[in-house]
Amino acid sequence: MTTVRARVLLLASSTALLCLGTVTGTAVAAPAPDGAGEGFTASQTPEQDNSAQGAQFAPAGAQPEVAGAPSNIDQRTHSTKPVYDYANAIRESVYVDTKMDTDSDGTDDVIAVDIVRPRETAAAGRKIPVIMDASPYYSCCGRGNESEKKTYDENGVIQKMPLFYDNYFVPLGYAMVGVDAVGTNRSTGCGDVGGKDEIESVVAVIDWLNGRNTAHTGDGDPVRATWTTGSVGMIGKSYDGTLANGVAATGVRGLKTIVPISAISSWYDYSRSGGVPYSIDYMPWLGGYVGHDSAACDAVRADLGEQDADETGDYTNFWADRDYLKDARKVKASVFITHGLSDYNVQTNHFAQWWDALAKNGVQRKIWLGLEDHVDPFEFRRTEWVAELHKWFDYWLQGLQNNVMREPMAAVETAPDVWKNYSTWPATQKTVPVPLAAGKLGTFAKGTVSITDEPTLTEDDIVTAPSEVLAGRQMFLSAPLPAAIRVSGTPTVTLRIKSDSVTTPVTARLVEYGDAERYSGIRRTGVDTCEGSSVSYDDACYFTVEKLTEESDHGIVSRGWIDAAHSGSLSRPRPLTPGKWTTVTVPLRAQDEVIPKGRILGLAVTLSDTEWTTPNDTGATIDIDLANSKLNLPITVGKVNPPTAKAAPLEVTITTPSERPDLHDPTH
Repeated sequence: MTTVRARVLLLASSTALLCLGTVTGTAVAAPAPDGAGEGFTASQTPEQDNSAQGAQFAPAGAQPEVAGAPSNIDQRTHSTKPVYDYANAIRESVYVDTKMDTDSDGTDDVIAVDIVRPRETAAAGRKIPVIMDASPYYSCCGRGNESEKKTYDENGVIQKMPLFYDNYFVPLGYAMVGVDAVGTNRSTGCGDVGGKDEIESVVAVIDWLNGRNTAHTGDGDPVRATWTTGSVGMIGKSYDGTLANGVAATGVRGLKTIVPISAISSWYDYSRSGGVPYSIDYMPWLGGYVGHDSAACDAVRADLGEQDADETGDYTNFWADRDYLKDARKVKASVFITHGLSDYNVQTNHFAQWWDALAKNGVQRKIWLGLEDHVDPFEFRRTEWVAELHKWFDYWLQGLQNNVMREPMAAVETAPDVWKNYSTWPATQKTVPVPLAAGKLGTFAKGTVSITDEPTLTEDDIVTAPSEVLAGRQMFLSAPLPAAIRVSGTPTVTLRIKSDSVTTPVTARLVEYGDAERYSGIRRTGVDTCEGSSVSYDDACYFTVEKLTEESDHGIVSRGWIDAAHSGSLSRPRPLTPGKWTTVTVPLRAQDEVIPKGRILGLAVTLSDTEWTTPNDTGATIDIDLANSKLNLPITVGKVNPPTAKAAPLEVTITTPSERPDLHDPTH
């Protein structure tokens, strides 16, 4: 259903970031007081472990029909259907126990869990699976383009659960569970920003859902999750999806699938690139923005600042604790990734390196890549996204043998609202070496060129006048492409350099030149669609967006940064020996883009980048050995030729100045 709402809302993006008396009764809970987790004995711990149902790489087994329960399974289409009354759903708020005391108050932390589930399945004694969104944003920032926050009734029981998941999936026979990460909203304790405590706070909830942990109401009454099969699917955007990645990397039993949207796979790679920080003191800032305002949590966040190694850019144990890639071998859940190819908040290296790590470990997976930046596909491909999620969760959580795993593995948006399916991603595992010559891309040459750091250069300075000599930049240009090429994967730039300094940042940009109508962003409309059932305090209606394009003469294909001393090792940097040759590899960001025939490729190399990273200029000068330097381009077909001597100079017009999002701006 499509409607027009007569109301005006500011576009507030949340992208930075991000009593069970009986089984049929509605829980009555109040915010958890200090010490609410006390009073349990071993005899009160449930003995059942529902997580053993179903193999980890197969969907959970379908439940048999229970006499008197409405049938929510369409046997013809192998899908769930909305037969349960959302308005009459059970809404409950409970507190799950942990063995952590992150705020050092002498009492173990408790994790606030809000639940919406069908009343009919409870009455029939039918167990149902769980869709979970664990988040630190439920009170500080809200979720989605409309910044929805949790709301509660006078007894502290959940009323509004943000986003459409409960409205859509509860009538289908799922429970929707919203988890407040440790140290946020109604959970106690202090968060450690992507660390073990945050991840374990969510694991504790999955353990409770599988009978391996205890929980209670705000009044202290014990609560068991006897209503669930224990099969859990996690979903969420940005920080929420990051938690899903981290939880999956523990291998916790019961987690059957995750759907990370624009999610981080390594916090080191979120805060810096190869030893070059994007911003300083980000981790303690973010912890303070989303977490409790208390002296105890201030101390935890101060410790984050002490351990983040901003002054060196090194990969340390602190970052290893927040690196989910190293534990990809533990992932047992299937993974449905979606990411924007223009996302420079959570940059595209996050999905690409996570995808590769999952592939190496045989994880069943699927991927959608849009043109957009830090945007949920619910906003830009709503109808198809909701339908695909429905099939995905039906397969992995309900055990319904639909065709979702026989569909193409990858879907890529090749032009605004034009999608193409592929059987795999990336299109190639190999890169084509494209040699460098002075001012030219695609031809081998001997000799050297030099760059002296010019920290005042902006990206717009760097990409304009590409045919001219510009102090602080070396530009390498191709001839017009003789045929279209598809860049699919992660490009890199190999440079053999000699520096007059013990280290220097090295920055590379891959640019495509040529007039075209290019994607430039999204804008909210005044029209909404309703995805599921609504009640007065929790509607299922959300504004749509429209995609924007603009005529321009160039586009950025990818960017990348590295500190030269960190090129060989992120954890044990080796200072350069001034005057001695060394090889540096600059990792660019993953991309999937078809660059049409006739476009010209440009590789711009500079040193420090005070616009897109934290100022760290060293004043260095480097020489580049052209014969031993190259662009490594993952392309499937076509080739890159050098320009001829008669090539006309390129003229570039900047219509919209480029600007990287400020990570300390909560709207990002």
